[in-house]
Amino acid sequence: MIRLDHVGKAYRRGPHTLWAVRGVTLDIPAGEFHVVVGPSGSGKSTLLHLMATLDVPTEGTVWLDGQATAACSDDTLTLLRRDRIGLVFQSFNLLPYLTARENVALPRLLQRGPHRQVQREADEWLEAVGLTARADHWPHELSGGEAQRVAIARALITRPRLLLADEPTGNLDSARGLEILSLLAALGPRSGVTTVLVTHSADAARFGHRTTRLRDGRIDA
Repeated sequence: MIRLDHVGKAYRRGPHTLWAVRGVTLDIPAGEFHVVVGPSGSGKSTLLHLMATLDVPTEGTVWLDGQATAACSDDTLTLLRRDRIGLVFQSFNLLPYLTARENVALPRLLQRGPHRQVQREADEWLEAVGLTARADHWPHELSGGEAQRVAIARALITRPRLLLADEPTGNLDSARGLEILSLLAALGPRSGVTTVLVTHSADAARFGHRTTRLRDGRIDA
């Protein structure tokens, strides 16, 4: 599903070059729940941004579903992110002026899905994450765990091929964090989506099919 071939990302700091990620080769097959674990500053988020086509590698190639992302135009990459990649972040990123149902429905409305059908799909995904009773609540009325469940439903409503989660439990207590990890582990395979979770928590590794450990921008063997 996703393959990284000797991928690196460098940033210039005056006369110096800082490698956030370097020499990463990784092959993640379709349907796998893959956990990338590493301490803060190890390059996890940079790696995820490269997979999401939100950033461009300085060296190496990122392949998504057999397609080299470097060969894609900006318009193609925009459609790729919209239709085939779901993103979940630590900070939830719910729109405060939309209800839980409206937040979930938004990506499908941007795809110009029929309004009534999209509303049904949003309700189905809210049911899947256990939030049917909270559909008409505003983000500020939700707990952190509930807000992250809404974010997961929003990421999955387009039925993406790839779900990328960047420290999705970072703003939650340990109990709510375990609930979110369990939910991701359950919903991913059931939806046929390939999931990549990056986290600093070693406890998250037990939810994945396979784990990659990152240190100082490189895979730690």
